Amino acid sequence: MAVETTAFDPDKYFKTPATEAALLSDVMASGNAGLIADAIGIIARNHGMGELAKQTGLNRQGLYAALSADGNPTLETLLKVLAALNLELSVREIEGASLFHTASP
Repeated sequence: MAVETTAFDPDKYFKTPATEAALLSDVMASGNAGLIADAIGIIARNHGMGELAKQTGLNRQGLYAALSADGNPTLETLLKVLAALNLELSVREIEGASLFHTASP
């Protein structure tokens, strides 16, 4: 007997500001640009890509392309989209990281 499956639709699981923020926090921690763009795309589709295009002044088709797993949105696009979605980027120090600090001789 064959097992019947259905495609996973992430759009229906991220419908509140709290779940959207949790999704973005998780994918940001991955450092994977494709995952980050795709996650923002999931949230954007839930809010309506046409309305988002109007609010940001960006092309709807361009938004779909930029906010996909293969997308690479510019920083300007990213900031416009996040602002329209009532989200913002936040930066924090990575514990134990020492990018510019070297040991003294």
